[in-house]
Amino acid sequence: MIIDSRSQAVRNLYDNVVTIDGDDAFDKDHKKITLDEDAIDTEIKRIEKEYSDNQYQRDRLYPELGQQLDMLFHDMTAGKGDQTGEWYKAISKVKSDHPKP
Repeated sequence: MIIDSRSQAVRNLYDNVVTIDGDDAFDKDHKKITLDEDAIDTEIKRIEKEYSDNQYQRDRLYPELGQQLDMLFHDMTAGKGDQTGEWYKAISKVKSDHPKP
């Protein structure tokens, strides 16, 4: 779950929000903004669903790009530009550990 999804929902719904203090939001002139709690609840559910739906991408952690390029260089130098190379093995492990849903 996103940390403080309510604040994110308020900011998503109200472009003029500058400050959030508890359940209240204020504009640049420190004027309190009237908030629609039903709309905020709906936005929180949308945010949390989006976060949950993207868990697959967060779990699927590939090696850093620079590290991947280094692996590819060493694999090509060693004549292992196929499934025996370290790059292929590393990427295959990520894919097998976190298959697509």
